[in-house]
Amino acid sequence: MPHPIRLGFCIALGLAAVPVAVCPAHATDTAAAPSNAQIASPDIERKVDALLARMTLQEKVGQLSQYAAQGGSTATDTDAFAPNPETRTKVDTMALARKGELGSVLNLVGAAKTRPFQEAALKSRLGIPLLFGADIIHGYRTIYPIPLALSATWDPQLVQDLSRMAALEVTRGGVKWVFSPMVDVSRDARWGRSAEGAGEDAYLGAAIARAYIRGYQGNDLADPESVAASVKHFAAYGAAEAGREYNTTDMSDVRLRQVYLPPYRAAVDEGAATMMSAFNALNGVPATADPYLMTDVLRKEWGFNGFVVSDYTAIMELTHHGIAPDAATATRKALQAGVEMDMMSHYYDTQIPALLAQGTVSMATVDEAVRRVLRVKFALGLFEHPYARGVELAGPSAANRSLARRAAEESFVLLKNGTVGATPLLPLDAHVRHVALIGPLADAAKEMQGPWGGARTFDDFTTLRKGLADRLKANGGELIYAQGTAIDGASEAGFADALKAAARADVVIMALGEAAHMSGEAGARAHLGLPGNQQTLLEQVVASGKPVVLLVFSGRPLVLDWADRHVPAIMAVWFPGVEAGNAVADVVFGDVAPSGKLTMSFPYTEGQEPLYYNAFPTGRPAGDADTRQPPSHDTTFVSRYIDTPNAALYPFGHGLSYTTFGYSDVRVSRASLPLAEANRPGAKDLVTVSATVKNTGSRAGTEVVQLYVRNLGASLEQPVRSLQGFQRVSLQPGESKQVTFPLGFAELSFWNRQSVQVVEPTRYTVWVGGRSTADREAVFEVTP
Repeated sequence: MPHPIRLGFCIALGLAAVPVAVCPAHATDTAAAPSNAQIASPDIERKVDALLARMTLQEKVGQLSQYAAQGGSTATDTDAFAPNPETRTKVDTMALARKGELGSVLNLVGAAKTRPFQEAALKSRLGIPLLFGADIIHGYRTIYPIPLALSATWDPQLVQDLSRMAALEVTRGGVKWVFSPMVDVSRDARWGRSAEGAGEDAYLGAAIARAYIRGYQGNDLADPESVAASVKHFAAYGAAEAGREYNTTDMSDVRLRQVYLPPYRAAVDEGAATMMSAFNALNGVPATADPYLMTDVLRKEWGFNGFVVSDYTAIMELTHHGIAPDAATATRKALQAGVEMDMMSHYYDTQIPALLAQGTVSMATVDEAVRRVLRVKFALGLFEHPYARGVELAGPSAANRSLARRAAEESFVLLKNGTVGATPLLPLDAHVRHVALIGPLADAAKEMQGPWGGARTFDDFTTLRKGLADRLKANGGELIYAQGTAIDGASEAGFADALKAAARADVVIMALGEAAHMSGEAGARAHLGLPGNQQTLLEQVVASGKPVVLLVFSGRPLVLDWADRHVPAIMAVWFPGVEAGNAVADVVFGDVAPSGKLTMSFPYTEGQEPLYYNAFPTGRPAGDADTRQPPSHDTTFVSRYIDTPNAALYPFGHGLSYTTFGYSDVRVSRASLPLAEANRPGAKDLVTVSATVKNTGSRAGTEVVQLYVRNLGASLEQPVRSLQGFQRVSLQPGESKQVTFPLGFAELSFWNRQSVQVVEPTRYTVWVGGRSTADREAVFEVTP
């Protein structure tokens, strides 16, 4: 039976009185992901026009406001953080919903919680449904690995599948809008929000961004099991100076377009429905008040038709940036820049009416903002299906746990695998009988979710201790557990028990690293070593002489220089999610061979940060000099440190397997091509790079084959190499496969000083291999 209010709404817009399930707003399915053009389809625009014509000013302004369910307060003072009762008014969110003066509710999840608010909104004069938005970053009921870990899989299809799983779960809880993905390129491991992104590379970041959008939004936004994505944080938030949260960024337009904008652009091209403005200032202009970003680039260049929401209180924070002396100015600057929805500053609903009366903001500007919000609500099918559908899951299903487990297994990066005798330490022999498990993360269910996990209960989580104990018990072995120390502890009271456990064991597994809260928002760290006294514990256990496997839990690269020199086997396992213990057991015991590859470079020391593989060569490159050695006569006056290497300890793209891979026959399909053919935006398949990869070991394995390109002779300095292609290839022992990579305008071009993307007559070198230091190459050129 159609909802009477929704049916009435179709009639009010001049549509036939048909059941809402076939109300024409979304009668046509699409085979591809919804594009921004579809968000602003003629049918949707007609509906928006009809609705806008009937709305009062307060109803319009309400659509631009987002409140938390518990309400809050509006602020008219210049410092909204100051609790000044004279200038702050308590807000009743439910009352606003009843009056039709509320557009969105923040972080209210669960069908039982969202329904009363939606019912209230639907009974308002126009019955415009609410849009419930929530921080669903890496799962809802099923918590899977953090985004940085997912990027280490180099598996966009897996990312898409996980995002779809999250959408299917959260829509049953009444949420149709998720504040994900974060696509900020991060080159500085000190920045805590590195955990939420895809690492240091624009090409990989763009591929991952597209996968998230396809997963969340599906083939049709109006599908009851699709959600609108919110791509964040626009723009260049990941370049915060010194890696310090909320800090400023400053860069040329060339660097902005070459390094930081591609993932956002990819998400928009894939059909992202909304964007979120960043907290940071870019080149002196806070992003939330930057018309260059929000209007010139996002809307005019990229054709974005959805809406932009501010980050939490970011409009209010324009006063702290110093570009707005009061709430009215902050509102005007944000709205005119192109930010349509105010998240929790509560400035728009209090300031816009007066700004209109003064003539400092036009009704056309307000109407355009409201139009964009309504577009997304129509595209989502909220007018036809305003409520959660299906039975909300109490916890992860068996199928969802299985997918989360596979994701964790693919995300682990084997950093080092030394030998004990003549045999690699990993995988552990299935017949090993006594294994010591030591460390503060060995039995820490809460930490396994990482930042932004949002798990309701940790009973669902399989800890490392349980996963390994179950495996050893099945094999007739014994797990000997000792916590050793706290994550950020100073006491050595538990060291003795840890050393006793090591003494009884054949091999020691150490679970060390960060607490979940040490990464994510407000998680900037100046020191990237193991927290607390974990390093001391590690050194004492290694000194016992027992073989040690170090499992590193973190939301960023850590400094592991000592461990690299003294620990036989090291694996980055990030924050693996609900199936942490089982996934680790699968990989440690060899049921699954590790295939993860780093997407952020691991430094020798924090002083190298920001650290990234695709740096510029400089006029005095260190070249082949071993920068781990003191300067000599030939290496003093080059671009280098005198006390640490230039290179990463573990570079971008690095990751070992339980087998080995060899590369040969790197070739290009043509030695040259004319500029007139190459310098055409949209041109594809201009040159094909091919190579043969072979499993040269004795076990099956999966390799991430990577293509890197360097451009020599361009008008602007270009990176020493840049990723321009990758493929996951699974091979049996002795098996070979030829892989090919097409290069087109997108892969061969760069942004010049006029902010134009061009190909110039230059010489290109290509490398194919298993990490960013690949040395198998071929060359071709673009001729005038």
